[in-house]
Amino acid sequence: MTLMFTSCEDLRRFGKKTNQPPATAQAPEKSASFTGVSQWKKHFTDPRLQALTDQALENNRDLKIALQRIEMAKAQITASRSMLAPKISAVAGAGLQRFGLYTMDGAGNSTTPIYDGRIVPRDLQDYSIGLQSSWEIDIWGKLRSKKASATARLLASVEGRNLVQTQLIAELATAYYELLALDAEIINIDETIKIQRDALETVQTQKQAGAANELAVQQFEALLYNLQSMRLDTQQQIVEQEGIICSLLGDPKRPIARHRMALMDSKLPQLSSSVPADMLKNRPDIRRAEFELAATKADVKAAKAAFLPSVSINGMLGLQAFQSNLLLNVHSAGYSALGGLVAPLINRKAIQAEFDHASASQLEALNTYQQSIVNGYVEVHNQLAFIRILKNLQALKAKEVHLLIESVSTAADLFRTRRATYIEVLNAQQNALKARLQLIGVTKRQFQVQANLYRALGGG
Repeated sequence: MTLMFTSCEDLRRFGKKTNQPPATAQAPEKSASFTGVSQWKKHFTDPRLQALTDQALENNRDLKIALQRIEMAKAQITASRSMLAPKISAVAGAGLQRFGLYTMDGAGNSTTPIYDGRIVPRDLQDYSIGLQSSWEIDIWGKLRSKKASATARLLASVEGRNLVQTQLIAELATAYYELLALDAEIINIDETIKIQRDALETVQTQKQAGAANELAVQQFEALLYNLQSMRLDTQQQIVEQEGIICSLLGDPKRPIARHRMALMDSKLPQLSSSVPADMLKNRPDIRRAEFELAATKADVKAAKAAFLPSVSINGMLGLQAFQSNLLLNVHSAGYSALGGLVAPLINRKAIQAEFDHASASQLEALNTYQQSIVNGYVEVHNQLAFIRILKNLQALKAKEVHLLIESVSTAADLFRTRRATYIEVLNAQQNALKARLQLIGVTKRQFQVQANLYRALGGG
């Protein structure tokens, strides 16, 4: 594989193109990174791994948490949108009021007729029903900026979900290949144990014939015990790895179905042989940081607008009377309307603190965005380099394993004809097993690097 950007200059050029927040916010359903994440089955073709991944995407707790964050962000958009519209409330009330006789209201009421020749009662009841409204006119764009901030954070939460999903798929694939590698190690250890038992029987026969001594028997038997303990240790690792996978699946009792020879027989997944720098923009972490940057930019605009006067209109329309039976009367209708201009004076320091906080948050988001680009470049570059190195290493290890396996048979034949010592037989068996386990490890790392590359490219 070759990477289409191989220097820091390429990275700087890419950073210049992606260093600005998006001009417009696209719908969450059309997020570019989600398109890449949803195509994971084209990369991981093992049907057992696909079945496990489907269950993980349905039951994983971290993914469910990310989905709830999207719902929270949607609710925030609804709240910010409602701030732009007038607020209308239905009101109803009842009260009782008494004015002192030596007050202007009390003296006036004592001589004023109110209804049907009756004077205003000293204990004045008050019944009302109607509509009440208030509306802040967004002449400076403060409320629209808050809505834009909430929209950008919704898109950031969608990308956060995509990030969790991409990491979940890659982590599950990595754990699955680790489990297959442990299964392969068990198979190779079992084969070596069988060979070692045959060798132990041979040396015991030679001892009885006087062709070998007790030391040789002890060495062969000790190696057999070592292999058996190695097998138990590998079984323990299998149990631990199955637990990790069950945790990712969200099911502590799920059996992990797989084929024991799947790792060595599976086809190595491959992504595109060339990776353009623009593909980094599909990474959910970069896109999330981009939307967070757009949100903080809108926060700064809203904080700046808070220094300017706000214009609001308040009104009421309804019915009001001093007796409940007069409430539904045409003469009981009333209304009020009031417009106001409010400019901050005393609390400007608090507003300045909000503005400083928003400005610092924007700088933090900008640095986070730039660092996510650097991290993406380094991760992709490293994974592609690992793929090339492991491909060469696997070819060399395969040759080494082939020769060492043949050396085991050669050493056994020479030992039977007394042309090789038991030490040479033991060394040949140990070296062959070590090389076979190393080859399994290299093969496992090839699969896991492909899973890491999938994650590094944002699921694309």
